[in-house]
Amino acid sequence: MPRPKALISWSSGKDSAFALHEVMQAGEFEVVGALTTVTETLERVAIHGVRQQILRAQCEAVGLTQRIVPIPHPCSNEIYEARMGEAVARAVADGITHMIFGDLFLADIRAYREQKLAGTGITPIFPLWERPTAELAQAMIASGLEAHLATVDLKRLPAEFAGRRFDAQLLADLPDGVDPCGENGEFHTCVVAGPMFSHRLAVAVGERVQRDGYAYCDLVIG
Repeated sequence: MPRPKALISWSSGKDSAFALHEVMQAGEFEVVGALTTVTETLERVAIHGVRQQILRAQCEAVGLTQRIVPIPHPCSNEIYEARMGEAVARAVADGITHMIFGDLFLADIRAYREQKLAGTGITPIFPLWERPTAELAQAMIASGLEAHLATVDLKRLPAEFAGRRFDAQLLADLPDGVDPCGENGEFHTCVVAGPMFSHRLAVAVGERVQRDGYAYCDLVIG
C-alpha cells in the first residue's frame, strides 16, 4: 500500500529537521516536500533570517522539493493566512494529506495550526510534541545534528549568542529560564548537518546585526 504523502513545515532550524528525522525513521509517511515562508524582498526565511541560498542547499541535502510561500516584510496576519491557504490548497491538489510540524509544547501554536488546517484535507502531525526539551536538545546533538543560532531575542539572550553552535557548551551557557530548545522564541537555529542530511553544508558564520530587538547572524555558504 502506498504511504500517505506529507509535507514538512521547514523553518530551516533544528526542530523541523529533527521532526523530519523522526518521521523518516518511523517510515509511516512519504515526505514529498518542504514548505517554508520566505520574505519576498529580503529573500530570507521568515523569522529565522536564513538566506534562501542556504534553504535551497538544505532541501537538496534532505532530498525534498522546495515549496516556497512568499510573504512581504512586514507581513500582516491576513496576508500570511491567505498565502498559507493557497499553499495548502495546492498541496491537497497534489494528493498530500499530512503536514509535519516541529512544535514542542506551545499549546496555542498547536491549536492555531489545527484550527487553520481543519477541513482542508491536511492533517497536522507533531512528532516531537511534549518531549522534555532538555532531553530532546541532548538527543539532537547526540544524533549528529549540527546547527547555528541564526536569531536571538535580545530580551532573553545577549547578542553574542547569535552565530554560536547549538552544542553541549551552548546548553551549559544558557541563562536560567531559557528553554534548551528555544521553544519560547529565545533563539532560532539554522541546521547545517545531521542524520536527515545526505551531506554537511559548508556554512560560515558571517556578520552579526541587531534589529527590532533581535540579533541576527548572517550565515553564508562557504
